[in-house]
Amino acid sequence: MNVIEQGQKIADDLFDTPAFKLARSRDPSTSHDAADALDVSKMERVVLAAITSFGSNGCISDDVLRILPAYRYSTITARYKQLKEKGLVFVDTRKRKGESGRQQLIMWSKEFYEEIDDA
Repeated sequence: MNVIEQGQKIADDLFDTPAFKLARSRDPSTSHDAADALDVSKMERVVLAAITSFGSNGCISDDVLRILPAYRYSTITARYKQLKEKGLVFVDTRKRKGESGRQQLIMWSKEFYEEIDDA
């Protein structure tokens, strides 16, 4: 089983973000319709599998976007917060330089995250 398949297996039963969390109450009805139509659990699994595939090195958003070219930027990046809230993806203060030259936080899937020792 490859790393992406492992990430998908780990995530399979953990995803059930309700559609109401994907659109704010003040958003237009089209946003609510889109949230209802989106298969969030699938997208969360796809993004988690991508992050997991980087193993203990972790990844930045640019890395995830590069290996998921079939998906839009906003579709991918919206999943980061949900995955962090579910305790499946971790970030800390470590960063790497992205393609823009700006620093981006490094993300790890749960099984590869190791806390840094600030001592």
